[in-house]
Amino acid sequence: MIEATDIEVTLGTRKVLNGLAFQAHPGQLTAIVGPNGSGKTTLIRALTGEIGFAGQLRINDIDPTGLKPWDVAQMRGVLAQSTQLSFPFTVFEVVRLGAEAGGHMGQAATAMTRAALARVDLEGYEGRPYQELSGGEQQRVQLARVLCQVWEADGPEGPRWLFLDEPVSALDIGHQLQVMRLARDYARQGGGVVAVMHDLNLTAMFADRIVLMQAGEVAAAGQADQVLRADILSRVYGCPLTVMSSTDTANLLVMPAAEAV
Repeated sequence: MIEATDIEVTLGTRKVLNGLAFQAHPGQLTAIVGPNGSGKTTLIRALTGEIGFAGQLRINDIDPTGLKPWDVAQMRGVLAQSTQLSFPFTVFEVVRLGAEAGGHMGQAATAMTRAALARVDLEGYEGRPYQELSGGEQQRVQLARVLCQVWEADGPEGPRWLFLDEPVSALDIGHQLQVMRLARDYARQGGGVVAVMHDLNLTAMFADRIVLMQAGEVAAAGQADQVLRADILSRVYGCPLTVMSSTDTANLLVMPAAEAV
């Protein structure tokens, strides 16, 4: 599991995370939600070692700060909000980088790269220049790269982890559902998924556990029916919201209250 305690991050003169505690379990999709500026991306960057922090962090009961970069790369893959490439890589080359980071070479890396592209609905895009793709297509290429990096959800040294920062932000609804199903399936295979999300309804559909953040702290955490409550959401997001149960599924639906329209 991932267990973080007393996590503090200061950027410049502003304290962004205020000694929060965070947990995520293998076999589950944990969604981090909250309004803009609440610290969601800062938290995921701290958990993945991209920025420094005060506090304690253990992944699979190991302090990752003491590991070599290549060992960390085989423990977890990270999908950032956006990725800029300065060199004219093809789609195949970008995704294969993930396979090689995960320790796969030769024909195995080639087969894995092609399989990952098929999983994100980009079969046949191998030779396309990455920079010529749409934003949504680039986002799916990067997801394929990350999947290759941690291809087997449950590795010989424990579960592997996917960290996804707004993985569906540039996608149409069909591909949003596809990506969320991939994330959920990865967790069902024994891996762990931590995803920063903005869409509360997609979160309700797919997340096993939700962490709601506000001003650098955890405002609520638990299952959807414990966190996605009208009183909690309205307070945290600063606008009147209502939560209903779908008539044909078990999902919750979050909508603006009538007075907010």
